[in-house]
Amino acid sequence: MDDDQTPWLTAEQEEAWRSLMAAILLLPGALDAQLQRDADVTHAGYVVMSALSETPDRAIRMSRLAQMASMSMSRLSHLVDRLEQRGWVERQPAPGDRRSTMAVLTEAGWDKVVATAPGHADNVKTLIFEDLTPAQTRQLKKIFDTIVPKLDPERRLLGCAPAEKPKQ
Repeated sequence: MDDDQTPWLTAEQEEAWRSLMAAILLLPGALDAQLQRDADVTHAGYVVMSALSETPDRAIRMSRLAQMASMSMSRLSHLVDRLEQRGWVERQPAPGDRRSTMAVLTEAGWDKVVATAPGHADNVKTLIFEDLTPAQTRQLKKIFDTIVPKLDPERRLLGCAPAEKPKQ
């Protein structure tokens, strides 16, 4: 394909792409910094514990949790090791399946999620929504509702279903 046939982005698409890339690259660090500073937990750790807090019995198979958090099993296993050391998560055999392991949020882990959630929500509001109008927020949702199914057609990732606030 020569230069005349290359499907380049339009100028408007390129500007939007660069803005999206900046957000993709900067947002994880900003979320992680607040969580580590205020709650002594990494963003990845909070994602995993938050996911567990929203499941029945606060437990889920490790393989499913890896899919939901978009992590390799190896990365998730190392993360769960660290969360176990802090007393926030424990591993248990899966009922009826000796080959599978469940990750289970402990009471201390639940307390950590409940204590951490307000600061995290405030940070998300500040970083993402504070300067958007309600119409822009709705448009942002529509945009991602169009993009995400192409990237995750089976809707395995966290955030694809509405999250519930932790119940006390």
